[in-house]
Amino acid sequence: QMKHEEIQAEDNVSTVVQFVLLGFSEFPNLQDFLPGVFSIIYVAILIGNSLIVIITRLDPALHKPMYFFLAHFSILEICYVSVTLPRIMVSLWTKDRSISLLSCATQLCFFLVLGTAECFFLAVMSYDRYLAICSPLHYPLVMNPKKCHLLAAGSWLGGMPVQIGQTCQIFSLHFCYSNQINHFFCDIPPIVKLACGDTSVHEVSVYIVVILVGAVPFMLILVSYTKIIATILRLPTAQGRTKAFSTCSSHLLVVVLFFGSASITYFRPKSSHSAGTDKLLSLFYTIVTPMFNPVIYTLRNQDVIAALRRLFLKT
Repeated sequence: QMKHEEIQAEDNVSTVVQFVLLGFSEFPNLQDFLPGVFSIIYVAILIGNSLIVIITRLDPALHKPMYFFLAHFSILEICYVSVTLPRIMVSLWTKDRSISLLSCATQLCFFLVLGTAECFFLAVMSYDRYLAICSPLHYPLVMNPKKCHLLAAGSWLGGMPVQIGQTCQIFSLHFCYSNQINHFFCDIPPIVKLACGDTSVHEVSVYIVVILVGAVPFMLILVSYTKIIATILRLPTAQGRTKAFSTCSSHLLVVVLFFGSASITYFRPKSSHSAGTDKLLSLFYTIVTPMFNPVIYTLRNQDVIAALRRLFLKT
């Protein structure tokens, strides 16, 4: 049976020192089927994203800012998925759902830092497309290697201070109702649900952080794409329009999938959170988008397809 360890605190409130992640326990008939499915998905994510990193490094035709950011984005996707998926697979295999407070806080912190980096990279990539399509003459000057490295570093590191602070704040709460997290990883909504006392201050701070690291990049992306689409519509040839649209539509699809599912999760008030909906939405922004990203970014891109052909013909 699950270990339920508690330490008696001075003010007679029992303090949880270990959580139990309920995961997909409400689907007992899927328990034997899920580990296999998640393993296949994880391997697909690793292979797909690694391939992008390899070809963008090896193929001189892809030594452009767009692919420099795409390579970073693919590395990020691998890290982001590795924070949640392996742990889910192990707990499904071993049937041990317990997670220590420290492990839970660590998982949440990495998940938030990398999720923020994902928002920033999507914004940087849309800014890159905006410059390439809307001011092609200035593009090589503005997007020089130094600027690319700075934007990449800013995307990786930008969310760290805020999200480390956010994690410390969430885990400074007292947990006294239960130690069972009705989710498959440590995420903010299901953890805040277990806290005793008034959590409204924490909820407001979560909203503020989500607006900063999620809504602001999303607005920048919208502005970039509005200008891109306006520019594309002015292109003289239908062929030029089609090519520009196909590049951008793939980016937009990723953006909508990721931001859409994540914003619904974090912007819903605590009262309207149902565990089932939360899990379904979380699957989208934790597993589904990283799995489809390589497909969306490569299959819609002639340069990448040509580079893959060259790579496999060589080998």
